[in-house]
Amino acid sequence: MPLVAGVDSSTQSCKIVIRDAETGRLVRSASTPHPDGTEVDPAHWWTALRQVIDEVGGLDDVAAVSVGGQQHGMVCLDADGQVIRPALLWNDTRSAHSAEDLITDLGGGDRETGSRAWAEAVGVVPVASFTISKLRWLADHEPEHAARVAAVCLPHDWLTWQLSGATSLATLTSDRSDASGTGWFDPVTNGYRRDLLALALRRTEAEVLGITLPQVLAPNETAGHGDPLHGWDHIVLGPGCGDNAGAALGLGLRPGQTQVSLGTSGVVAAVAEQQVNDPTGLVAGFADATGAFLPLACTLNGSRVLDAARRILDVDHEELSQLALAAEPGAGGLTLVPYLEGERTPNLPEATGVLSGLTLASMTRENLARAAVEGLLGLMRGAVDAVRELGVTVDRVSLVGGAARSRAVRELAPGILGAVVEVPEPGEYVADGAARQAAWVLSGASEPPLWSLGAVTTYEGAARSPEVYRAAAARVAASL
Repeated sequence: MPLVAGVDSSTQSCKIVIRDAETGRLVRSASTPHPDGTEVDPAHWWTALRQVIDEVGGLDDVAAVSVGGQQHGMVCLDADGQVIRPALLWNDTRSAHSAEDLITDLGGGDRETGSRAWAEAVGVVPVASFTISKLRWLADHEPEHAARVAAVCLPHDWLTWQLSGATSLATLTSDRSDASGTGWFDPVTNGYRRDLLALALRRTEAEVLGITLPQVLAPNETAGHGDPLHGWDHIVLGPGCGDNAGAALGLGLRPGQTQVSLGTSGVVAAVAEQQVNDPTGLVAGFADATGAFLPLACTLNGSRVLDAARRILDVDHEELSQLALAAEPGAGGLTLVPYLEGERTPNLPEATGVLSGLTLASMTRENLARAAVEGLLGLMRGAVDAVRELGVTVDRVSLVGGAARSRAVRELAPGILGAVVEVPEPGEYVADGAARQAAWVLSGASEPPLWSLGAVTTYEGAARSPEVYRAAAARVAASL
C-alpha cells in the first residue's frame, strides 16, 4: 500500500507522521522543537523539517506529502526569493494598533462601518494575529523592508515551496484554509482582494499588482513534486492547509461538527456549509480544508494557562489535575481571568490576567488549581458562545490538544462549555489531517479517504452558569 506523510509545522515544533494512504495506519513519526519567540527566521522551520524527515527514516517509500502550518505568519520574500526579515507569527501582538488602523481606514474613519466592511469583504475583521495587520505594521515601522516585498506567503506555503526545490516566486502555492486567514482573500469567491493588500502596504492597487501571491489550489489538487536534488522527485506534494483546518480534517469533522483545541492557543472551530460574517471580529469566517467553511474563534491563551499554574504550585500536570478536582466548583470564589499574553477573543491584546476573590479561605492550592482550569474553560466558553451567536449549533465538541490530556479539563469541560465533550485518543491531528490530504491528492478521488480515529471517550455534565467568570472578564475589559 502507498504511504503518505503529513507535516505539522506549529509554533512550538515540527512533527511528521507517515501513514498508510488507504487505511490511515500509523507507520512511523518524529518531532523536533522550534525556537521560542513571536518572530522566527523561516530557515529554522526548514531545518526542523529536514531533521524530522531524517529522524523518521526519510521519504524514499513515501508517495505524497502535505504540510499543515501555523496560520497568519508573515513570510516576506524579495525578488530573488530570499526572506526579507524574520516572520512575524500569529501570537506577535505588536500589530494591534495596525489592525485598528486598517479597520477605521476601510470604514472611512468610522470603526463600526469598517468592521462591517471587512466582514463582508473577506469574512474577517483585522486583529493583531492576522497577516494583513502585520503587513501594515511592516509598512509603517520598517518601510525599507516593505519596499523590497516581491511576494508574501504563509509558513506552510513557504515550506511546500522549499520541499519542491523551486526558486521562482511564480511557483508559490497555498490553499483556501490558510489564505482565508491573511485578510486579503475572499473564501466565497476564492479570489484575492488586492485592494486590501494595497491598503495594508499604503500603496495603490496598481502598485501591488507586481507582488506575487501564492496560487490558491483546490484541496485535492497537486502542488507539484518534491525536489530532485534531495531524491524527492517521486513525491507528489499536496496544497497543504492551515493548522486548524488540518486538525478538523484529521478529526474527520463534517459540516455541523465542532472542535475545541487547547494547545498553545485555544481554538473553537465549526465546520459549516456557509461562510459567517461577524462584524464584531470575535469569529473569523475562515475556509476549511475540504471546500467548506470553518467559522473560528481563537484565544491567545491556551494550555499555557495550566503550565503557569503548574509552575506556581510546583506540581506536574497530573498533580495539578488532582488538586483542581479536590476543590469545590467555583474554587471558593477564586476566579482567574487568564489574559496572560493579552487576548484575541475577546480582542484585548494589551490586557493582563487577573486573579480575583482572594480571601484567607479561598487562597488554597486546590482552589488556585481549580481557578486555573475553570479560567481556561471560561475563556473557551466565551469563544464557543461567540460561534453560537452566529447561528452555529454547538451541542457536542471534539476536545483535543495538550490540555485535553488533563482529567480536570475533561471532567469540567461539559458543564462549563455547555456541550457534550468527546475526547478522541491523543494524536497529532494537524499532521494527521495533512497526511489525509496527501492521500486524497494521491487518490484523485472527489472526497478524502475515511480513516478511523480509534476510541472516543464521551464526557457529560450538568451545565454551569459562567456568569461569575463573565463578570470578572468584563471588569478586566472595562479597566483597559
